[in-house]
Amino acid sequence: MSRPASYQEATARERLQQLFDPDSFEEFLPPSERVVSPHLGQLNAPVAFDDGVAVGRAKLGGVTIYAAAQEGGFMGGAVGEVHGAKLVGLLRRAVRDQATAVVLLVESGGVRLHEANAGLIAVSEVMRALLDARAAGIPVIVLVGGSNGAFGGMGIVSRCANVVVMSEEGRLAMSGPEVIETASGVEEFDSRDRALVWRTSGGKHRYLMGDCQRIVADDIAAFRAAARDAVAALTGKQVELTLEALEAEQQMLDERIARFGTLQDPVDIWSAMQIADAANIPMLDVDSFIAAAAKHRMGA
Repeated sequence: MSRPASYQEATARERLQQLFDPDSFEEFLPPSERVVSPHLGQLNAPVAFDDGVAVGRAKLGGVTIYAAAQEGGFMGGAVGEVHGAKLVGLLRRAVRDQATAVVLLVESGGVRLHEANAGLIAVSEVMRALLDARAAGIPVIVLVGGSNGAFGGMGIVSRCANVVVMSEEGRLAMSGPEVIETASGVEEFDSRDRALVWRTSGGKHRYLMGDCQRIVADDIAAFRAAARDAVAALTGKQVELTLEALEAEQQMLDERIARFGTLQDPVDIWSAMQIADAANIPMLDVDSFIAAAAKHRMGA
């Protein structure tokens, strides 16, 4: 039996080719266009022919969707002016064409510091474009399973989507471990403690906290199935971000703070959730974890 294809180890373009129907991905700005950052060259920094993101449309189970994939191998998938503009253009084109759905393969450390304000503005424009797509009735599904996770601005963008699908190996947070340690000290968060990092921002904890709706194995086929299911479930449904949804989200966050605000380690939170053998959660495979998490996760 062949070994499952790891989503984490694949490049952005490998994910696009293997996640969607064979040879169905049509890139809007192919490598020959060489749309690169105007800022990096001025800083003698390396550039990429696609500025670290591929955008286009593809078929998923025969359904045409619009898709983007960030390349974590280029500057950790960080967003600059051109990178962000490509994502905005994809989302706007999805609205113009009344696409069935948008699937974003997010892998990013956040804003590209080399580009400063241009990167910050780019992320804000991506967020606005994503919410505009939802307002137009187009569901947005985010997949998080790359080595660089989804942090900073792209972590916020991810949580604006209708559905977030993660693997255990994926990570999702507003601030990365090193950023937290630099700002608040190692006593607050030790970024060298990799087990702590994954317990705190990894897929299992995010699933239990209600920050992602699906958790899958590190397998491109599993991500494909989850994305296909999400598109099917959201087609024809209300997908815009409503006041009621925001109020429900805020209520869940208030409950999280009230129940777990004084706890220092995710294992303590899992124990407070009354999950049996909480300390063993990191060792469980995905199916066993989902069974253990049933009736305990936030928003279930």
